[in-house]
Amino acid sequence: MPNKFGVIIFITLFSLLCACGEKAEIHYDGPIADWPAWGNKPGGGHYSTADQITPQNVHMLEQAWVYRSGDFREGGTGSIDEQPEGIAKLPLLASGFQATPIVENDTLYFCTPFNRVIALDPETGQERWAYDPKVDVNKETHTNCRGVSSWIDPLQPSVCAHRILTGTLDGRLIALDGKTGKPCTDFGAKGIVDLKEDLTPHTDVEYSVTSPPAIINDLVITGASIIDNYKLDVPSGAVRAYNIRTGKLEWYWDALPPDYQAKPEANGDLRFQNGTVNVWSIISVDKERNLVFLPTGNTSPDYYGGLRNGMDYYASSVVALNALTGKVVWHFQTVHHDIWDFDVPSQPTLYDIELNGKTVPALAQPTKAGHLFLLNRETGEPLFPVEERPVPQDPVAGEYLSPTQPFPTKPAPLYKSTITPEEAYGLTPLDRNYCKKKIASLRHDGIFTPPSLQGTINFPGASGSNNWGSPAIDPQRNLIVLNANQLIWEITLVPRKDCGDSGTPMLGTPYCEKLDLVRSPLSVPCNPPPWGTLTAVDLVSGEKRWEIPLGTSRDLAPFPVWWIKGSPTSGGPIVTKSGLVFIGGTTDFYFRAFSTETGKELWRHRLPTAAISVPMTYRLKKTSRQYVVVAVGGHWGFPLPAGDHLMAFALPESE
Repeated sequence: MPNKFGVIIFITLFSLLCACGEKAEIHYDGPIADWPAWGNKPGGGHYSTADQITPQNVHMLEQAWVYRSGDFREGGTGSIDEQPEGIAKLPLLASGFQATPIVENDTLYFCTPFNRVIALDPETGQERWAYDPKVDVNKETHTNCRGVSSWIDPLQPSVCAHRILTGTLDGRLIALDGKTGKPCTDFGAKGIVDLKEDLTPHTDVEYSVTSPPAIINDLVITGASIIDNYKLDVPSGAVRAYNIRTGKLEWYWDALPPDYQAKPEANGDLRFQNGTVNVWSIISVDKERNLVFLPTGNTSPDYYGGLRNGMDYYASSVVALNALTGKVVWHFQTVHHDIWDFDVPSQPTLYDIELNGKTVPALAQPTKAGHLFLLNRETGEPLFPVEERPVPQDPVAGEYLSPTQPFPTKPAPLYKSTITPEEAYGLTPLDRNYCKKKIASLRHDGIFTPPSLQGTINFPGASGSNNWGSPAIDPQRNLIVLNANQLIWEITLVPRKDCGDSGTPMLGTPYCEKLDLVRSPLSVPCNPPPWGTLTAVDLVSGEKRWEIPLGTSRDLAPFPVWWIKGSPTSGGPIVTKSGLVFIGGTTDFYFRAFSTETGKELWRHRLPTAAISVPMTYRLKKTSRQYVVVAVGGHWGFPLPAGDHLMAFALPESE
C-alpha cells in the first residue's frame, strides 16, 4: 500500500505546477471601451463596460507593463523656497502620485506629481511624448496632480483638433496637442492661461490646481485648491469657464452670498473677492441638462468661523450652475457653518435610477462627515428624507454655530458617530490604558462637537470618512461602492497670545489650532479597527449591501503586527460590468479585486509602495486584452515610500 502522506504531497505539488501553467480563456467577443474622462464619464461613476476580466478569471491577472516617470520626492528634504507672509516654515512633503489616466484616440494620458503630462501607448506602456510645464516644485509643500482632461474639436481637422487640458501647481491652465504634446498656441498666451489674474498677491503654495478641469460644449471649467487653514484672507476660490479654443474667460462664479454687498476698498480693482470658498476636487457636468456640478470646500480657516460673516453660504455644498451663464440653479449644503473641515471632497457622481416606476436623474455626494446624500440632480431635492437634527453647542468665545445639521435618513452613515473611553484600543494593556485616558480627557458629544480649548474629538476627522476618490457606481446592479476611514482626531484651539510657532496659525483670528490623530505611544490609532472599510450601498433601497475591512496593517506597522484588518484609506474604487471592484487605496502595498455582488476578495497583487489613487480600465480593439491601470506612488500623509510607478495588469496572453 503506497504511503498516503507521499501521495498527498505528490498531488499537492502536481496541482501547484498545473496552476502555474494555467492560461486564462480570454474571450474577444465582448465590448471595447476607452476611458476618456477622469471618472470615465463627464459625470463620474468610475464604471466600465469592459468585461473580459471576470470574477472567474481575475485571479490570473498579471503585470502587463510598468512606466516610471522619475517624478517623485521623499519627504523631510527641507522647507519650501517661498513662504506665505506671517507663516512659519512649511515643509517639502513627500510626493503623492494620485493620477487617474485617461485613454482616448488610442493614447493614454496622465500627469505626474510635478505636473509633467505624458502620453503612452496604452497596450505597451511605451512613451509617445512628454510635456514639462517647468513647475518649481521647491515652492510647493505638496506635489500632486490627479489627472488631465480631453476634448476633440469637431470643427478643426488638424493641429490641436484633440486637446489635452491640465492645471498646474503654480496656477496655470494649459492646452496641449493630443498628438504631439506641444502647446496649442491659439489658447490663451501661447497655450497657457494664467489663473492668478485678478487674484490678490500670493505665493504659489497658497493657490494650486490639482484636479482635472471639466469640459462641456466649448468650455473648459476649473476650480483651484486654496491653502485654507493658514489665514483668514486667502485668495478667491472662484470657478472659471474659458473658451476651449481661445482661452477667453466666458464666465466665472465667485461663491458670494446672494445678499453680499461688496466693499470696493476691500478688494481694490480686482475681479474676485478674497476668502470665498474653493472647489478643489473634481467637477461634474450634465450636457443634456446644461448643468455644472461643483463640490465646494469650506471657508478659511477650517476650524474657526466667527469672522466669516455669512461667507460660507455656499461652503460644504453641492452647487449646480447653468453651463451657459455660470448662474446658480440650486445648491444643497451638506454641513452648515462648517468648522470641522467636513467639506465636499469628491466628484458629484451622476446616475439614473428607477424609483416608483419613474426614471430619476440623480446625483450621489459623499462627504468627509461620512454622510452620503442622494439628490435629484435637476432640483437638488433629496431622494430620501434629510432631517435637521440638533447638534452640540457651546463653542469657544467669538464663535457661533448652527443649532442643527442635515442628516440623511438613508443611506446610513459610513462612520461610527461616537466613541467612549471604554472602547479605547491598544496593542498592549499599557497602550490601551493611555488611549482610554486620552479619550476621557477630550470633549466629545458626538459628531459636530465644536472645536474647544480643552481639545475636541473629531470623529470622523481631517482625513474624512470619505475623501476625494470615492464613489464608483454600478448602474446594472444599482450599487454605489465607497471606501471610508474610521479614525479619530483631536482639534485644540489655542488663544493667539499662547500660540508661538506651534500648530496651524489661522492668521486673522483669535486662535491658532493644533490637529493630531488620537493615537497611543506605539502610534496606533486609539479607536478600534477597522480603520478603513469598503462598502456597497443599494441605490434603490438606500440599505448597505455589504461592508468589509479594506487593507491590513502590513507596511504601516512592523512585523508581526500585520494582522489588523482595515487600514487607513484614500483614493478610490472602479467597478466593471462583469462584477468586479478594483481598488488600491490602502496603506499596505496591494492592489485588489473584489466581487461587486458580495465584497469577497478575489485577487491581490503586491506593489512597490501604496497605490493611493483611483485606477481605470480599457479595452481598445476586438483583438485586444482588457487592461487595468493604477498609479503607485505612496502618500505624503502616511509614512510610506514615495514612488512613480504606473502599472498595468491584464490576463496572460493566449499562446
